[in-house]
Amino acid sequence: MTPATDASLHLLYGGTFDPVHLGHLAVARAALATTGAAHLDFVPAADPPHRGPPGAAFADRLDLLRAALASEPPPAVGTWAIDPREGARQGPSYTVDTLREWRAEHGEARPLGFVLGADAFLGLTGWHEWRALFDLAHLLVARRPGCALEGLPPALREALDGRWATEPADFHTAPAGRVAVLDLPLQPESATAVREAVAGRRPPFGLPAGVAAVIAARGLYRDLAPG
Repeated sequence: MTPATDASLHLLYGGTFDPVHLGHLAVARAALATTGAAHLDFVPAADPPHRGPPGAAFADRLDLLRAALASEPPPAVGTWAIDPREGARQGPSYTVDTLREWRAEHGEARPLGFVLGADAFLGLTGWHEWRALFDLAHLLVARRPGCALEGLPPALREALDGRWATEPADFHTAPAGRVAVLDLPLQPESATAVREAVAGRRPPFGLPAGVAAVIAARGLYRDLAPG
């Protein structure tokens, strides 16, 4: 665990990672490189409240993340690891609870960024205590194919007024409250497409070699109804 006295920018990347794919890793690399953060933790959701049950159990998705990080090159900027804390909590995996736990461990002053996909960002006003997120972390939004960021809900657009960051330094000089869109090529990989391919007995696309091996060895996603 990083000491509470460390003042460097830390990132948390939330998601179901069902399964983790190369697009997820590309987002993590871009978040580290764009912000110059010291470290990023992948934070898999145990019980995601805004979608149906994951196709694989939390323990399996955690092992898939471990396989991905073990089989792929490390990031060029900063370091990365996995934070499994949401698997230890009962009930829905609310991001606000995760960020509060992290703050209790590391202090209120350390800069913290939370990475999320554009589709999740567009639905932010439906999240549990969503306005509190801005007091706990900066938000880094990763674009997804077919998910435009225009036409934000009025409540979200109002909440974002004055929060848009223009320089990487914006994330280092305050503990929370700024927002930016990650500037990276749109990634073609899709966890939905991977699950559908495996369920349909087709080769999945865009998986780290270690992840593909674990999925095949455990027979994950094979019994899901093909999309």
